[in-house]
Amino acid sequence: MPVREQYSDYSDERLVKLSQRGNPVTFEELIARHRDKIYARAYSMMRNEDEAMDLSQEAWVKGWQRLKQFEGESSFVTWMTRIVINLCLDQIRKHKRQRADSIELMEEESGGVERQMPVILTNPTEGLERGELRKRIDEALGKLSEPHRVVLMLHEFEELEYKEIAKRMGCSIGTVMSRLFYARRRMATLMAAYKREELS
Repeated sequence: MPVREQYSDYSDERLVKLSQRGNPVTFEELIARHRDKIYARAYSMMRNEDEAMDLSQEAWVKGWQRLKQFEGESSFVTWMTRIVINLCLDQIRKHKRQRADSIELMEEESGGVERQMPVILTNPTEGLERGELRKRIDEALGKLSEPHRVVLMLHEFEELEYKEIAKRMGCSIGTVMSRLFYARRRMATLMAAYKREELS
């Protein structure tokens, strides 16, 4: 049985082709390369380590099962990211929980909060170190409600259009736009607060 180390210099494309022929060792190499990214994406959506671990593992199982469907139109890691995002969205739909976020949603739908919030013109993240910036962004994302966080991630990080987000989240395009607007304002306010902390 070949060991994984011998494939460490192979490109993802080559590893995928070998894996599509049924080689589990080359697929293990792909998992080793990208598991942290896939877990990070699951965690950023679910904000729960156990759920993120379960869903990222499920994504790899589905990736292996569907590998013959992968045609290389995007990178392998982009394809895997889509799989884990879809699993996260399914899990979020299953939860159907109404938490304290409902207050935030009511404020958002009434349009009151965002009209009162000032538009921040300066770059609130200027001056933060890259590692610190990533940490601050993650903390700020964690303070958003689940619907706002997911919409923001799908639009900003996955670059999905409103129509596609609405379809995946089972809501109207108007709701997507409203949530995205609110989420961006909230993120700007949180990041500006972190900047003020840095300066004080």
